[in-house]
Amino acid sequence: MINTKWKAEFRKRLEKFYDELKWLYMELYNSDEAAFNYFCGMLYEYYKERKEPLKAIDRKREKNPEWYKDRNILGTLMYTECFSDNLKGVKKHLDYLEECGINYLHLMPLLKSPEGRSDGGYAVSDFREVDPKLGTMKDLSDLADCCHDKNMCICLDFVMNHTSEDHEWAMRARHGEKEYQDRYFFYDNWDIPNEYEKYVPEVFPQTAPGNFSWCNEAGKVVMTTFNPYQWDLNYHNPVVFNDMTANMLYLCNRGVDVIRLDAVPYIWKVLGTNCRNLPQVHTLVRMMRIACEVVCPGCLLLGEVVMEPKEVVPYFGTVEKPECHMLYNVTTMASTWHTVATGDVRLLEHQLGTVFALPREYTFLNYLRCHDDIGWGLDYNYLKQFGVEEASHKKYLNDYFRGYIYGSEGRGETYNDDPKLKDARMCGTTASLCGIEAAEYERNNYKLDRGIALVQMLHEFLFTLSGIPVLYSGDEIGQLNDYTYHEDPLKNSDSRYIHRGRFKWDEAALRKDGKTRQGRIFKTIVNTKEIRDKHKAFDANADMWIINTNNDHVLGIGRYYDGEKMIALFNFSGESTTIYPGEKAVYRDMVSGKQVIFDSVILEPFEGMLLI
Repeated sequence: MINTKWKAEFRKRLEKFYDELKWLYMELYNSDEAAFNYFCGMLYEYYKERKEPLKAIDRKREKNPEWYKDRNILGTLMYTECFSDNLKGVKKHLDYLEECGINYLHLMPLLKSPEGRSDGGYAVSDFREVDPKLGTMKDLSDLADCCHDKNMCICLDFVMNHTSEDHEWAMRARHGEKEYQDRYFFYDNWDIPNEYEKYVPEVFPQTAPGNFSWCNEAGKVVMTTFNPYQWDLNYHNPVVFNDMTANMLYLCNRGVDVIRLDAVPYIWKVLGTNCRNLPQVHTLVRMMRIACEVVCPGCLLLGEVVMEPKEVVPYFGTVEKPECHMLYNVTTMASTWHTVATGDVRLLEHQLGTVFALPREYTFLNYLRCHDDIGWGLDYNYLKQFGVEEASHKKYLNDYFRGYIYGSEGRGETYNDDPKLKDARMCGTTASLCGIEAAEYERNNYKLDRGIALVQMLHEFLFTLSGIPVLYSGDEIGQLNDYTYHEDPLKNSDSRYIHRGRFKWDEAALRKDGKTRQGRIFKTIVNTKEIRDKHKAFDANADMWIINTNNDHVLGIGRYYDGEKMIALFNFSGESTTIYPGEKAVYRDMVSGKQVIFDSVILEPFEGMLLI
């Protein structure tokens, strides 16, 4: 029920969605009108709390709801403590990020979580308190204000599937309070959990097998899909949904512009299913989207859906009833690294063709590397026609990027090797996976030039894709693997820390020296960003297509928008090669400035061309 005393702006927004919101809520929560009315009142309280400068941003973005699709947006992903110790340190270095052209800042989990049982910050013990080592909520708000003054936005992870076992709710549940046990999945014995285990896959089969753990204090079994110290929340309980939505809005009101919904496919559980991507998940996300549209329409939802495209796309919702504003383009990332290892672009062409056919309304975040591992979730049905067998191919890819294959200079490490499924994932920085680490160790300038060329080409390719390109912090200077995690007892069992090292400010100081690895890579990123900003062909609404280069080593992408046509070419081979596209035309390469006659084009090893 809409209160006539609520402010007109809020009432107008709520009225737009009220009937749909009530129908969804009552359908999901068995016509619990008291819970629904509480939810609406809670939305109004967070609207009232929102400070006026943030409301001004909301109103501006309401007038331009596709503001985040602007081609000048470039993101970076970082751990606060690695980049500059704490939130105040990040604020101090915003000028460096501006120099890179970055205006979208994703801060990895920074809310309070127990040391040693945090899964990198994904086991939150307090959604309203920053980890004291990183600062305070005031520091986060101050950073957000400073970013807004510079036309930058902040993204923050919202871990919605579970809490830490140290969260107040979990501690009260552990001590027998039924109200709080009902916020999780507690069972008196193993009968029902064992039934779940028949259908639910393991997320970390080596480090955290199974989906349930015994809670000794409560004398019960609790669902723990990810790790024993991460207790799954029970969204069948409307109190959980109401309070978690309130936690999300609290972060929005601290100035966070983008909420990354962590592990969103997992949030609804039903016995007898795999507890992934169930229809009720979409109901919950749609209601969270409505909550943002009503309270803080300048804020966006980014869905973390690390699955194949047919599972990912539904999280956009529909044009009429959207869910997430943005999703990760994880399949392109994995297919790109497959192409680096094989030099064969056919899978990447196939995968990109699927993405290019999607509606323009869909916005992806594109990336080469992130805080996580590379999982080899490729289209093996497509690869079968080339004689590729899944298990042996995954082994080849992991061996290639560890430098175990002749001719490979990659220096990565595997993560969560599963001998039962013959599966493992890959970790390492972009530069180390591309051979720069090995070349510098050997002091081999020939190999170094090749590694840098590959990194440069991959970033040019990244900027060619539609959506928001996101750099992993340090990639802009070609930062190498950090092996010191082996010496840390809290980290040495998790090889993902190999690419989560501290940002090397001494190396960043070399970014203006064009003779260094740091300077060459940094210049490529800045120049390519400027090209993307300048040319209409990079617009989010551009037509995109795969160009037949008649060469399995060279990927060709076409873009066209508002009278401007662009052709991008990327040689994934370590050898010079020639393409014969069959079009007699003259272009200019925006990378080198050279004229290119398109009927026959020679590309150097790992060369990229952006032709206009």
